[in-house]
Amino acid sequence: MPEMPAPEYPADVRARLEADAAEVIGRYPDSRSALLPLLHLVQAEEGHVTRTGMRFCADLLGLTTAEVIAVATFYTMYRRKPSGDYQVGVCTNTLCAVMGGDAIFEALQQHLGIGNDETTEDGKVTLEHIECNAACDFAPVVMVNWEFFDNQTPETAKRLVDDLRAGLTVKPSRGAPLCTYRETARVLAGFPDPRAGAVEAGGGAGHASLAGLRLAKGETVPGSPGRIVSPRSSGYPSDEPPPGHPSSHDAPHATSASDPDHPAGPVTDGTEEGE
Repeated sequence: MPEMPAPEYPADVRARLEADAAEVIGRYPDSRSALLPLLHLVQAEEGHVTRTGMRFCADLLGLTTAEVIAVATFYTMYRRKPSGDYQVGVCTNTLCAVMGGDAIFEALQQHLGIGNDETTEDGKVTLEHIECNAACDFAPVVMVNWEFFDNQTPETAKRLVDDLRAGLTVKPSRGAPLCTYRETARVLAGFPDPRAGAVEAGGGAGHASLAGLRLAKGETVPGSPGRIVSPRSSGYPSDEPPPGHPSSHDAPHATSASDPDHPAGPVTDGTEEGE
């Protein structure tokens, strides 16, 4: 039995989306290059990428629906079914997992009564495990609509989702203020971010990620004896990493300090001076 054609957007919605889409398409020399941001645009309309949205993208870009579906199903950032206002992702990749990410994910499933890629009955929270988001020195990391919540525990993560469901103001550890998933999708489509201070807030790597760079520049590094970086260059308000930061052990140490049982001398070419 042939598949039923996708329903159309109402005329006023389609006209508004066509105007936005024309702006997106105009950024690219080849219109089909606009497919990714257009998928974000239609996701911002309904909270997920619907058959109607994919047909809309195909029509505007001169693509087949099969080509659009192939892209929409390849990238996990596009939702294929209704989801919550807040996409709560728990990193369960290697470092976050060993630092407690698996425990956080299990605790949230039990606390919310949902499984991976499922949404609470009130439509507020969708829970999923996610891959590395390049914030390993803040592990374990939870992301809400792609904003960072660093150094989480099962207890703080449960408090986080409770606050989201209660409609309380929730502030990410760094970066821009939190907004809904639909609002996030529109920003990802390339439209101006309406959040006050979003651009200035930005995001930043932690001290452990930047340690090698600072050493190469001859700067001092937190956590290494006698090598303390100044507050201005560290990115933190004091000489030391934030209190309780579990990555302080990642800062460079002499081999004998990091592993007293296996001190290593300098690497040589096999000859000794004076031979």
